[in-house]
Amino acid sequence: MLCRVGHWAQSRMAVFFTYAVLNGRDNVRTVAPGFCVRYNVGKPNGGLGLRAEIISVGTELLLGQIVDTNVVYLSQLLSQLGVDLYYRVTVGDNTARLTEALRTALSRADVVFTIGGLGPTQDDLTKETVAQVVGDEMLLDEELAAKLRAFFAARGVEMPETNLKQALVPKRGRSFPNPLGTAPAAAFETEDEKAVIVLPGPPKEFKAIVDECVVPYLREKIGESSGVIRSRVLRLTGIGESNVEDAIKHLISNPNPTVAPLASPGEVRLRITAKAPTADEAEAMIDDMDSKIVSVLGQFVFGRDEQTLERVVVESLIARRLTLAIAESCTGGLVANRITDVPGCSAIFLAGVVSYSNEAKKELLGVPEELLIVHGAVSEPVARAMAEGIRRVTGADIGVSTTGIAGPTGATASKPVGLVFTGLATDSGTVVRRHQFFGDRTDIKLRASQAALDMVRMSLISQ
Repeated sequence: MLCRVGHWAQSRMAVFFTYAVLNGRDNVRTVAPGFCVRYNVGKPNGGLGLRAEIISVGTELLLGQIVDTNVVYLSQLLSQLGVDLYYRVTVGDNTARLTEALRTALSRADVVFTIGGLGPTQDDLTKETVAQVVGDEMLLDEELAAKLRAFFAARGVEMPETNLKQALVPKRGRSFPNPLGTAPAAAFETEDEKAVIVLPGPPKEFKAIVDECVVPYLREKIGESSGVIRSRVLRLTGIGESNVEDAIKHLISNPNPTVAPLASPGEVRLRITAKAPTADEAEAMIDDMDSKIVSVLGQFVFGRDEQTLERVVVESLIARRLTLAIAESCTGGLVANRITDVPGCSAIFLAGVVSYSNEAKKELLGVPEELLIVHGAVSEPVARAMAEGIRRVTGADIGVSTTGIAGPTGATASKPVGLVFTGLATDSGTVVRRHQFFGDRTDIKLRASQAALDMVRMSLISQ
């Protein structure tokens, strides 16, 4: 599909897309893991000079009737392109409020994206409002009008004349064809060389236009450059974010490459971002910082970028030709589910048992009734017996167990919500760890599964 793309003066160009500022000291653009983008040396904002703002249009968004998945998709693409996104706004189908949002955005951004409001009805006012704000007029594109008529004719339907408003294009701007619908996108260009790109709201149409037209358009605007930005994410578990920051505070203050902690359920992520004249130089800078972090927090670093803990565990077991079996109570099969999400796990995973009741623990795993009576199901002795039981029943090299109180009910004064025991049994013996997690039921189950998997990872490292 051909997209009509015009030329913008690069020296004045900047694209606005909102993104959460993860590190106030970070002049380097946030980029996807391993993604290389170019920047212009000497320009503000770390060099790219491309800034963007997103305005989502639709009263249904404000009422919570639909989820704005488009803005997530666009934000991620902007990050991958190295485009700065500092603000993201949602307004209803109201001309006055949209006008205010556009004027504010154009005061702090060189490119503003609007999503929605390109339909043929009276409340679809985005193009008209943008044209008024940027001081442009719209002209009827006869080619688009003919395509609209053909679209309806092919379906045996007479086209309402109101649909012709979708064939209006900016006089100074560009239009982007819509391969999946009747509402084309457009780029309105201002006299001071800023721009507003209007995009349709239906997700399939939106993504098609963004992928096929907007991304190439933005890449052209980034243009020739004299450097690159690369990023890598280190993933850690078994340690809290504050402890991570305290351990590497001397590295977090580094200007280039930058290091930014990112909290995530059950793990901490460290984004390393470097800018350099070449990709090889940027990668070398990241490698050096990676090594420095590992020298301090090595035992907690389990992967990089898209490596999940379960993938690391499965691959380590395969490499060592060891088998695994899992006995779960409070996690309800979540640990086994995560293991089986990894392709090739059948080579190492023998069985998973969800022994939720005391009877199941006794019948399936051979947990002695006396332990359950004296210590209760949520206890160190029972976690030990579960791990040893699943290993004995299946003949696995490693047996893992989880038992705990996920809440919100079931707690006592001595056993609060979030108390979890994880066990690991091998030829060398059995180890049980006590954990106190916080959060809702889902959070506690996730953290417990993470702790169980990390026990396996750590046991393999020590071998």
